[in-house]
Amino acid sequence: MLKSVRGPLLAAALAAGTTGLAAGDAFAQASSPNQIVGVWEAEDGIIKLEVFDAGGSYSGRMLYGKLLVEADGKTFKKDTQNPDPKLRSRSLEGIVFLTNLRWDPSDRRWEDGNWYSGANGRTVSARASLVGEKMEFRVYQGTPMLGRTMVMRRVR
Repeated sequence: MLKSVRGPLLAAALAAGTTGLAAGDAFAQASSPNQIVGVWEAEDGIIKLEVFDAGGSYSGRMLYGKLLVEADGKTFKKDTQNPDPKLRSRSLEGIVFLTNLRWDPSDRRWEDGNWYSGANGRTVSARASLVGEKMEFRVYQGTPMLGRTMVMRRVR
């Protein structure tokens, strides 16, 4: 019996690895769209994000970002890299960086989101999965295989 269970688990992990997904995506545990709502912090402490229901999708507000604050570690920088010149003088504090993240019940994850990087002024794609008590948040341009995954823990 153990052999028959181990085979499918190994196959799922290998398939996830070869398609560029984090292995955790193969074992995503989310069962409800609202499970993503809350305050999340990256395990390395460089980002703190509040995810909220935006009416049909989910969005996120930056509470802290190591690359987005001045040397004092508290004062947020200005949005100087924004492609819209009118927004370059605004503070990066509290702006919505994550938009349009939508729950996909068949994959049991949030997909098709957009992530604005205040550090470089670019917007890339985003998706998220819950694995146990942690969120795997992936940002990428083009294909998820070429992206970066941040593991985040819920702080509220």
